[in-house]
Amino acid sequence: MTVTVCWDTATDQPPARAAAWRSMHAVTAGDKEAWLDLFHPDGVVEDPVGPSMFDESGRGHRGRAAIAAFWEAAIAGTERIDFVLRDSHAAGDEVANVGTITSYLPGGYRVDTDGVFVYRVDGDGLIVSMRAFWEVDRAMATTRPVE
Repeated sequence: MTVTVCWDTATDQPPARAAAWRSMHAVTAGDKEAWLDLFHPDGVVEDPVGPSMFDESGRGHRGRAAIAAFWEAAIAGTERIDFVLRDSHAAGDEVANVGTITSYLPGGYRVDTDGVFVYRVDGDGLIVSMRAFWEVDRAMATTRPVE
């Protein structure tokens, strides 16, 4: 597991940054239930934002069942996922993280997804919105064998 961050996780952090951190750790641990528990019951995941192979309508995955289905489509089939954050900007109840997600795929391949990953939380620190801004074609162009 690789998680590189631009802030000291031992200190108090804004709630959205803390939720994003917990989300990344649940994903790297492959813990679907812990990840789902981070979301508000009416939360939405847009990853990527707009129509994609994960969301033809481009409206996002709303609610626990839809977010769980997103996990199965986008995360469950990977062998490993690493996050490297180059920067993080917290403001109000949101955080925008800038970085790269590397997905290790069956068959010995990896894909790097550069993007901006925006989390918004409610007063209880639950994720009400996770929006990932990245380009499918750009990410797919990085597909290569694991070294």
